[in-house]
Amino acid sequence: MEKYFGENVPKLGFGLMRLPRIDEQTPDVEQVKKMVDIFMEAGLTYFDTAFVYGDSEAVIKQALIDRYPRDKFTLCTKLNAWLGCTDEESAKQEFFTSLERTGAGYFDYYLLHALQENNYTLYDDYHIWDFVKEQQKKGLIKHWGFSFHAGPDLLDKLLTEHPEVEFVQLQLNYADWEAPIVQSRANYEMARKHGKSIVVMEPVKGGALADPPAGIKELFESVDPNASCASWAIRYIASLEGILTVLSGMSNIAQVEDNVSYMKNFVPMNEKELETIKKAQEIIKNIESIPCTACHYCTDGCPMNIPIPDIFAARNRQLVWKQIEGGQWNYNNAVKDKGRAAECIACGQCEGACPQRINIIERLKECSEVFDN
Repeated sequence: MEKYFGENVPKLGFGLMRLPRIDEQTPDVEQVKKMVDIFMEAGLTYFDTAFVYGDSEAVIKQALIDRYPRDKFTLCTKLNAWLGCTDEESAKQEFFTSLERTGAGYFDYYLLHALQENNYTLYDDYHIWDFVKEQQKKGLIKHWGFSFHAGPDLLDKLLTEHPEVEFVQLQLNYADWEAPIVQSRANYEMARKHGKSIVVMEPVKGGALADPPAGIKELFESVDPNASCASWAIRYIASLEGILTVLSGMSNIAQVEDNVSYMKNFVPMNEKELETIKKAQEIIKNIESIPCTACHYCTDGCPMNIPIPDIFAARNRQLVWKQIEGGQWNYNNAVKDKGRAAECIACGQCEGACPQRINIIERLKECSEVFDN
């Protein structure tokens, strides 16, 4: 691998998928500016967005690109050839739209977005691999790779067919390390077998590991009462060999301040801390939950407008934290102006889009039995 991978890149990256909002239509740009400033002042420079992240690209233009010299930060965005995309022309247009939205001039890192079993052939059909290499030759992309939501067999296939890929973005966290659906460990090992550096997404599992079950909280506090639960999750993954950077999808100033406090001068985990993580993994093995990371890919195109991630979050509040009334309150609030779990017509659109490959139809039936009755 080239030396820039992992040597000069700070170990914490700013994920821009879950930015703060004033309301559903209005991003809180002023708060994002303050978050960016804290992040940059700590010497951290990696920012990650995507064409399909709503107004994220436009917000980061205002909060970062218009306010800092271009050579003081690195920006990553993504081309999604399957979500809201209709043909080769519209897929390739995403790249140019992202350039226009961000005003970045070029992208330091660029990804083919969310490759998985049911969509990876589109990137071949639309000639996206060659298209991205062409943009790299023009100087519009410095480094490129793909983000991935499937198993090690497909990852092996893609990296074998495309050895020119410079890095991959994988979902890695201590909760999913041995999970049969996500297969964090197996994917990590496959990427390293091919000599690829890794950008990590979902290190805190969509925020779930920032507030884990009580048994895990008590375990962490017994070892280091001053460390946040999120810090355990992020530092564990950042301590692995071959990690380019670990993305944290930060949604407010407090999250940025916490992450910066232990990552601006990153220290890998010691043996005692790693043993503590193993104990936390054993606790998680015995907890039933729905493995949803709230990416919302399932909700785009749902004919019944069902807020699936919000419903699953409500159910997990019951399953993991045993907060029965709280879960019911979350559900009632989530479906107030949207479709209820009982209104699912089993069309399957959501399951085809789910990176976690959750059996959404059956889980919605379960949720309906609990919440709608």
